[in-house]
Amino acid sequence: MALSTRIFSKSKLIYGSRILLQKEHAVPVRHFAKESAPALKGDQMLKNVFVEVKNKFETAIGILKKEKITIDPEDPAAVSHYANVMKTVRQKANLLSESQDILATIEMETQDIPDARTYLLTLKEIRTKRGLTDDLGAEAMMIDALDKVEKELKKPLLRNDKKGMDLLLAEFDKINKKLGIRKEDLPKYEAELEHKIAKAQLEELKKDVVEAMETQKKREEFKDEPESVDVKTLDIRNFL
Repeated sequence: MALSTRIFSKSKLIYGSRILLQKEHAVPVRHFAKESAPALKGDQMLKNVFVEVKNKFETAIGILKKEKITIDPEDPAAVSHYANVMKTVRQKANLLSESQDILATIEMETQDIPDARTYLLTLKEIRTKRGLTDDLGAEAMMIDALDKVEKELKKPLLRNDKKGMDLLLAEFDKINKKLGIRKEDLPKYEAELEHKIAKAQLEELKKDVVEAMETQKKREEFKDEPESVDVKTLDIRNFL
């Protein structure tokens, strides 16, 4: 069997989105979930979960089998097409978008944090774990703004301190204005994020495929295979 038809790989996901500070402004996980079903016994609940996951998986695979994905992260057209395919997968399989997922993660990991400083530091940890970069230096500006507000208040800022939070959010508005970030442009920022994520996924997929081919070439059964295979010529549909 040819070397190129023995390759199988999965891409890792990298996520990101904008973040909100106040508890009442955070987006609850329930906003992205289906309406709660009636209470079920353990076995039936597990069965329902399994069926739901199975249906989502089959839906996703069904879409991917129909689309030709070119593993070329340097080709803008290939990246755009891949991003559109993955968007279709999420919509048809009823999955969270990247921004919805990051917001849900933020809500879960910060809901019990009482103070603003720990909240901001937790957001930084989430960003780092997700592999996202802060190219604008917004985090440092937010911490500086918090330092300014806490100095004025002469105490640590708690998230339920309305007066203090209003002062901090006013400082954040100044930061957004300085960085040229407008609320009405958020859909554009999300689209740009989706494109960056798609490119990162294709880069990871290409890396995994190349490593797999290098490993296969060392095996005796593939000694007569061509020295190399252009990753861009591979059709993922053959491996699903």
